Amino acid sequence: MDENPQGRARDWAPRSIGLLLGTLALATAFIAAYVGALHQPTPRDLPVGVALGDQRAQATLDAIRGQTTTIKPIGYDDASAAEDGLLSRAVYAVLSTGADNGLLLTVASASGPSATSAIREVLTTAATRSGTPLQIVDKVPVTSADPRGVVPFYLNVGYVLGGYLASTVLGLSVGTTPRTARRAGLRIAALAVYSVLLGIAGAVVVGPVLDIWHHDVPTIAAIGALAVFAAALFASAIQGWLGVAGTALVILLLVVLGNPGSGGIYAPEFLPGLLRGMHRWNIPGLANDLTKAAVYFDWRSAGWPAIALTLWAVLGALGLVSASLVRGRRAATPSPGAPRPGPGSASGGPGSARDGG
Repeated sequence: MDENPQGRARDWAPRSIGLLLGTLALATAFIAAYVGALHQPTPRDLPVGVALGDQRAQATLDAIRGQTTTIKPIGYDDASAAEDGLLSRAVYAVLSTGADNGLLLTVASASGPSATSAIREVLTTAATRSGTPLQIVDKVPVTSADPRGVVPFYLNVGYVLGGYLASTVLGLSVGTTPRTARRAGLRIAALAVYSVLLGIAGAVVVGPVLDIWHHDVPTIAAIGALAVFAAALFASAIQGWLGVAGTALVILLLVVLGNPGSGGIYAPEFLPGLLRGMHRWNIPGLANDLTKAAVYFDWRSAGWPAIALTLWAVLGALGLVSASLVRGRRAATPSPGAPRPGPGSASGGPGSARDGG
């Protein structure tokens, strides 16, 4: 029987109130980020390529740019360079002079159906007003099983979610901070195996199960494993230094800001300024970009997303190992005069550095 229940209540009340207030702030940030970013998506500065020597196409884009900020002309030395910009995802479309003194708009809807749809609308309206014939060709279309192009986004949301949940589950079960570098290595190895398994599971779901990308199962599995591993080690490093309470920071960066800023549901040019460039460095956005580059664009533009995800994984591993060497060693060394914990004792509260394996 507890001899001092009032004392225990006084001990736990501040911590419980603090956790609830933190959860309240995190949920409010979630609402603000998603509603603020997606309630009224407005395209701005959608890049459209044009060869500098193509005066008709260039004049058309310049005239449109003078009336609206929806599109942004990007000049290239010649038509070949403009096409390379399209296939490397530097631009969503290329405008050129077509047959019969008309215009040819070549788009890559796989880069972002929302972006190419907005570009089509603007160019079609301009061509109709001027009486200029306009032909539209989709050079890299999305698969018919994913007409809105949302599968890469939701697939990688699942991968990232699985990664940080795995880290959190390990932190809750055996402690957030490994007490030795060897235990940190074992945790990294366990997360690596988990990442491979989840990568394969996600690829099977969007492949043989749903028949979306059945011919790209090994590619998607490899990208998924990298995305899961990067998210898991990123979360493990933060939790290793901050304890279970660090999970709130992980959710803030990977979910609250990461998902709307990944350029998934809408192209980045539809998002507010703060979120527009986030997909170039946050884990969900990098995974989304890497998936599109590999599945639709023959690995063009895959270099930076692959390198950045690898860097996140390496930095996460270094962060977890350093936490074990500093914080874990400190927790493993009892202070002078402190009673030794009994066989069944455990410090599992928020911020705990306990590690059982």
